[in-house]
Amino acid sequence: MSENLIVPTMAEMLAQGKQPEVLFWVGCAGSFDDRAKKITKAFVRILNRANVPFAVLGTEESCTGDPAKRAGNEFLFQMQAMMNIEVLNAYEAKKIVTACPHCFNTLKNEYPELGGKYEVVHHTEFLKSLLDDGRLTIEGGQFKGKRITFHDPCYLGRANNVYEAPRDLILKLDAELVEMKRSKANGLCCGAGGAQMFKDAEPGNKEVNVERTEDALETKPEIIAAGCPFCNTMMTDGIKNKEKEGEVKVMDIAELIANAQDL
Repeated sequence: MSENLIVPTMAEMLAQGKQPEVLFWVGCAGSFDDRAKKITKAFVRILNRANVPFAVLGTEESCTGDPAKRAGNEFLFQMQAMMNIEVLNAYEAKKIVTACPHCFNTLKNEYPELGGKYEVVHHTEFLKSLLDDGRLTIEGGQFKGKRITFHDPCYLGRANNVYEAPRDLILKLDAELVEMKRSKANGLCCGAGGAQMFKDAEPGNKEVNVERTEDALETKPEIIAAGCPFCNTMMTDGIKNKEKEGEVKVMDIAELIANAQDL
């Protein structure tokens, strides 16, 4: 990562005899997808600004196994999980933060029975805690009065009941939060969960992400806020499908906060 971002690895921390406050789990999307890398960088800029001692696993991080498990390959999932748990336990990781709800759900709910017990928080929850503790301050700035709608990621919302943290952050930006008809517990999937991201569409007359983008556009937003790299991709594709690229932006909550701070 360029831009003088400070991103220590767990190995470097250990060599200095330090234990970070949080381990930032980057995830496959945040590591390899060009769009999602921007979310990763925005979150790191915020961590740097708030002086949060954090570390990443770097090359020691492997896929959590979420896509394998959802696609029905339990054996591959367990292999991937066991490798990660071995690494995490060796570093005595206690608290993990991630910007991917798929990683979040898998680490939080599926690793414990395999011997990986950690406190796992989504980046929106962690950002809210930084604000609540006064370690980070945001004033709306460029987002003051902007119409923003939030798309609930399935694995953050319905699977883990995290609805308020991302919304609280949008309101802290002095933005106007507009809710879609289908939101929170009634939210609609973006179409990428359950490993659908990696397969071709099935027969039908409309893509799920187009249907969901229509939900969002009904609120006449200037920005569609997301809290998941997969949702971000699907909603961005939906905006392209609707030829609204110049009018509506799709941004992760971390990007909104980093931009409000001009980080």
